[in-house]
Amino acid sequence: MTIIVTVVLIAVLLQQFAPEKEEKAPKEVLPIVEAVAVEQQSYQLTLRSYGVVEPKRQTQLVAEVSGRLVQLAPEFVVGQQVKQGQLLAQIEPADYRADLIQAQANLAQAKAQLQEEVARGQVAKAEWRGVIEGIPPELGLRKPQLAKEQANVRSAEATLARAKRNLERTDIRAPFDGIISQRSVDLGQYINVSLNLGVIKGTDMAQIRLPVAPAELAFLDNAEQGHVRLSHQYGDKVLHWNAQLVRSEGVINPDNRMIYLVAEMADPYNLNGQQPQALQYGAFVNAEIDGIELAGLVNLPRHAVRSERITVIKPDNTVELRAVEVVRADLEQVYIRAELAPGERLSLTALNGIDNGRKVKVAGEDQPSSDSSNANAQMVTVGGQ
Repeated sequence: MTIIVTVVLIAVLLQQFAPEKEEKAPKEVLPIVEAVAVEQQSYQLTLRSYGVVEPKRQTQLVAEVSGRLVQLAPEFVVGQQVKQGQLLAQIEPADYRADLIQAQANLAQAKAQLQEEVARGQVAKAEWRGVIEGIPPELGLRKPQLAKEQANVRSAEATLARAKRNLERTDIRAPFDGIISQRSVDLGQYINVSLNLGVIKGTDMAQIRLPVAPAELAFLDNAEQGHVRLSHQYGDKVLHWNAQLVRSEGVINPDNRMIYLVAEMADPYNLNGQQPQALQYGAFVNAEIDGIELAGLVNLPRHAVRSERITVIKPDNTVELRAVEVVRADLEQVYIRAELAPGERLSLTALNGIDNGRKVKVAGEDQPSSDSSNANAQMVTVGGQ
């Protein structure tokens, strides 16, 4: 019993006279941010848009005469490329050849009657000269009859010209170099006038309608001129082409409140080797339109500017929220004007609820000192073109 009491007494004394433990202050956890040093530069702004590649020229092949379809060219199928003037189909020409022969005969007959009337007029003139003095009447000189025969000749000539045209129209030919996108007739079918035979799309020039917001036009030097870069996702590759801005449609579309610019690209199917590769009609493309050049701008990712303010990281790694002028912004990038000293660091990390003077840690720094922060924040252009 004495031993137990002694042990308890010693434990109480040790606890009472033991040195107090030093309480450590909790270590502050600093937000980690990605920072870059930026400088104001001149930038050529870029307008981003999209569109579908369409032919500049497209037409329906329509029958101008009626008859049975007796010939179809092998190239007159969807997807085939044809040349201007190439025969695509033929309507039975026999009746139209007969009409042409008859028109030629009628013209020959009308000319013969005209020559006969001219001779009669000369005879009548000679007879009147030997009978009376003065000016003979027009009827006596057979001038009305002559005018009638002359009119008959002109009518016969017009009929002959129409017969020639109708015979030529039995041949359905390509009006320009193009690609067949539709065929709606087949061999042996009876064709009526104005029946749609098919559709041909010209391959000499493609056009793309590009919607842009009306406010974006302020960043274009000229809406009827400008370089356009097109891109199209093809499998795991992104293919590129160059096009030229040629005009603005000049009205705001009531459906989407956009203004459409029109870009053109020559030789879209690369038939003449003017393009790096073919760009098929109907393809969806993204477009970048060269805009005006502005000086004194900073280009940042869109998330780096919030409520028209940027986060400046001072040399002691404290932050300052600074108001800026947003010149232009899209979904990915923003161009701003701000009072920035050369080499000042900006945070690219979105920080919620941070106040002026809050200390942060810059990613990649071991110690938040002025020298190390400047060493780790390399002078870069963020999101530049």
